[in-house]
Amino acid sequence: MLNTFVVYVENKPGVLTRVASLFRRRAFNIDSLTVGRTEKPEVSRMTIVVDADRDQALRVEANLYKLVNVLFVENITAKPAISRDLAMIKVSATHDARSHVLELANVFRARVVDLAPESLTIEITGAEDKIDGLLEVLRPYGVLEMVRTGIVAMRRGGRSEAAGLNVPVASAPEPSVSDDNVSYSV
Repeated sequence: MLNTFVVYVENKPGVLTRVASLFRRRAFNIDSLTVGRTEKPEVSRMTIVVDADRDQALRVEANLYKLVNVLFVENITAKPAISRDLAMIKVSATHDARSHVLELANVFRARVVDLAPESLTIEITGAEDKIDGLLEVLRPYGVLEMVRTGIVAMRRGGRSEAAGLNVPVASAPEPSVSDDNVSYSV
């Protein structure tokens, strides 16, 4: 079963490597991984989709929390959520086939973002099934190239549990005090 994890992490170099390495060490194949900044510049949000049963998903969540830069983990698989994927598909479109390809794009509410003499590039956003459906009907025309962003997901409704996330402030510089009798609590 595909599980969707939303993971909030500190926006620092090397965090993505540590998260990906965790999945590699545990022999899980990441089906989809997207990363981007949040409304807080010091926090990034990862959406990770992995094929795992219930027990494996619980272990993944526990192992993610063990990573130093991980702030919050939530498995939103069974929760009401919105998920989207974006794809750009370059399809062969000679003069004769161009109108058919444009009609297909219109049916799927996709839009043409580039037009060349022998091809069209179509952008589509939506659920994976919608993108897969468009891809299948375009295959007979000749798909030249395709790129997908991967799934981004968000829980439906009001404020997320992670919205009030307290982000640790970077270490304060040591005060320059010449008096040796000063003590600091950590």
